[in-house]
Amino acid sequence: MTMILDPTSERNVVERERLARPSSLDGLTVGLLDISKPRGDIFLNRIEERLTGVGAKVKRYSKPTFTKPAPVDLRHQIATECQVVIEALAD
Repeated sequence: MTMILDPTSERNVVERERLARPSSLDGLTVGLLDISKPRGDIFLNRIEERLTGVGAKVKRYSKPTFTKPAPVDLRHQIATECQVVIEALAD
């Protein structure tokens, strides 16, 4: 069991099972979430190059602001369109 700490509200600690990592990204759709911090897009551009090089399909998303969690509709869209997600945290 892995404990994930939520920086937005830590009143009640939630325990979640960690999902198994895929053995390969070939053929999977990977979502790249830009949280709208400076230079996060630069990081994601490089990640996208690497992912497409190993056969992954890439979809790009962005949060309206880094100061709040991603809107529910955006999280739902990512969850239904992607098998893997990478979130950019940069400054």
